Amino acid sequence: MSAGAPSGGTPGAHGREGPDPRRWKALSVCLVAGFMTLLDVSIVNVALPSVRAGLHASPSDLQWVVSGYALALGLVLVPAGRFGDMRGRRTAFVFGVTMFTLASVLAGVAPGSRWLVVARVVQGAAGGVITPQISGLIQQLFRGAERGRAFGLFGATVGISTAVGPLLGGLLIQVGGHQEGWRYVFYVNVPIGVLAVLLAYRYLPGGSPEYRRRESMDPVGVLLLAAGISLTLLPLVEAHQWHGQARWLLIPAGFLVVAGFTGWERRYGRRHDPMVDLSLFRMRSYALGTLLGTLYFGGLTAIFFILTQYLQEGVGYSALQAGLTSTAFALGSAPSAALGGRVVARFGRPLVAFGLVLVTVGLAATDLAVRLVPGHEVGWALAAPLLVAGLGNGMVISPNQTLALSQVPVARAGAAGGVLQTGQRIGSAIGIAAVGSAFFTQVASTHGDYTVAFRHALLVNIAFVLAALVTALIDVAADRRSHP
Repeated sequence: MSAGAPSGGTPGAHGREGPDPRRWKALSVCLVAGFMTLLDVSIVNVALPSVRAGLHASPSDLQWVVSGYALALGLVLVPAGRFGDMRGRRTAFVFGVTMFTLASVLAGVAPGSRWLVVARVVQGAAGGVITPQISGLIQQLFRGAERGRAFGLFGATVGISTAVGPLLGGLLIQVGGHQEGWRYVFYVNVPIGVLAVLLAYRYLPGGSPEYRRRESMDPVGVLLLAAGISLTLLPLVEAHQWHGQARWLLIPAGFLVVAGFTGWERRYGRRHDPMVDLSLFRMRSYALGTLLGTLYFGGLTAIFFILTQYLQEGVGYSALQAGLTSTAFALGSAPSAALGGRVVARFGRPLVAFGLVLVTVGLAATDLAVRLVPGHEVGWALAAPLLVAGLGNGMVISPNQTLALSQVPVARAGAAGGVLQTGQRIGSAIGIAAVGSAFFTQVASTHGDYTVAFRHALLVNIAFVLAALVTALIDVAADRRSHP
């Protein structure tokens, strides 16, 4: 497996002196900060009714509380990864966590909805600074089987944060009250962020290779990529508030700008170090891993979006009850992600394909449970299918990330991880737009039948997961042809 092949590094990580003895403590700091940023993607969904009641927010403002975070996160990932590669990942990490903590305070004290939207945009941008540093530091600090285990723990963090968000949000709202409980959702980040900053200076390695410090941030590339991502994501994140068909013209316009960015990077790369090294996409593991992650997150993120809507609006569950239902997914995801990280070097892409099969089976069983057990008892019926889907999820996210980045040089790990995660954010936006459209269209056409709407939208989720499975199988087949 190439995942264990050394590919450069920095002193004190894996040089002549051996691995950094603080690497596991450094990883724990990264995972705490990663959990905090990823949690804010899912926890806010159950807090929206409380925000509406407390701030008298309009539907458009509520949409931007969610989409503003996602849009800013997607815009910052790649240039932030590039900055960490050049100037030092600890510097970028501490800056991102500090900004995220301050933005959480601003969100918690928001006197109005517009203030909250601005704070959420700053939060998303700060999260976009933090996330690529985590994957870059894992590449820098770990090698071989240890790297797989480290990515496995990161994958478990992703799965847990996605599934636990609604539960934790429900608990905090119950403690704080219906009108003011949403503020607790943001205040909970403050002590975590302060602790992460203090520990980062103690355990994270500082410095960066000197030759990278002399390179430019490629400002033209940054602007072109930001414009392309904005044009692509904006009509998707605003799909339910921005009426009219003209908005969809922005997506092909975004693709054209991204094509222009690709041309610029090729030209810029002839004389300088480009922001995104396009030669990485010649590596099958990286190209197919990025595509697989984009497709899979299109199905994964949208599952919890429609599940909480169905349980709260259709079944009448409270925010806490809806959150409890999704914990089965987290219970399955956490141990399987840790196990997947340990065995990915042995099994490779077939492990990811097996995980995708389990997710598909779990989602199909979820549809069956909703059909056979309608009404208030459906939460118990959903536990087993979501557990199976969670077990599969743990074998997809962290193993795929390990395989995708296995041949990427450490000096480019931050930017490469940023591109990988940008694809995941775009996939999430596409998935929520497509699945949400199917869900709300059915709610309107069936006069409020949330059960039918949920089952209909779930088919779109399954289609995304199956597309990811096809991608994994293509990689497995290509690997067997090259290594019979």
